[in-house]
Amino acid sequence: MATELVSILKRGGIAVMPTDTVLGVVARARDRAAVARLYSLRRRTPAKPFIILIPNIGSLASFGVRVGAKERAFLRRVWPGPVSVILPCRSKRFAYLHCGAMSLAFRVPKSARLHALLGKTGALVAPSANPEGMPPAKNTPEAYTYFGASVDYYARGRTTSRRPSTLVALERDGRVRVIR
Repeated sequence: MATELVSILKRGGIAVMPTDTVLGVVARARDRAAVARLYSLRRRTPAKPFIILIPNIGSLASFGVRVGAKERAFLRRVWPGPVSVILPCRSKRFAYLHCGAMSLAFRVPKSARLHALLGKTGALVAPSANPEGMPPAKNTPEAYTYFGASVDYYARGRTTSRRPSTLVALERDGRVRVIR
């Protein structure tokens, strides 16, 4: 993992990098200005919160997300892995992340490389590398075509999949609803 990447992210930068699913454009989830910049860069509808990469289930609490025994059992079955889970987040403190949706989507990646990065940067918002409505970039040159010099760092490397994560929501009755 590049020391430069960690430094740029800690300073509020945005990077394009491989994730465990598709090429992502990432910023630190705890940096409001970086998250706002990422929304602008991707021309993302503010009512659609980004997926947040976290190192483990315990990280949910730091976002004001509480899960019961049933939810925790489900999360242990799908994490780490390519499943992003939408969970309620009613905290106004994280309104810049949930944008009024009162929920956030989280994923614990399986990649050891990503775990190491998360250990140094903290949680990362990690949408696919594309402006909203465009196909996800398959490689760094395609991402550069989308974003150019507006991104602070372009990492080399390959994703482990060319498919986005499965996105599910945990309903109040304990059922799992597949969104994509």
